Amino acid sequence: MESDVALRLISHMLITAALISAPLILANLVVGLIISIIQVVTQIQEMTLTFVPKLIVSVLVLLIFGNWMLSTLQVFTKEIFAQAATFNL
Repeated sequence: MESDVALRLISHMLITAALISAPLILANLVVGLIISIIQVVTQIQEMTLTFVPKLIVSVLVLLIFGNWMLSTLQVFTKEIFAQAATFNL
């Protein structure tokens, strides 16, 4: 395998991983920021307060974007196997 092919595959993999994980990470980031602001304003410093809202938002994001995430991963996997089938060692 030549280095340019390996670099292209790695970059494609990293971009796909970023796309798949972005909705979940961004939703949890927003919820964590909102809960942190609420904690600062109300001076409630409970460490477990952010756990339940983040868990609920994570489930909702997976329900909403799960189909898109799986289809994106499926397309990536099919492309990788198609490229692997054409390699000559």
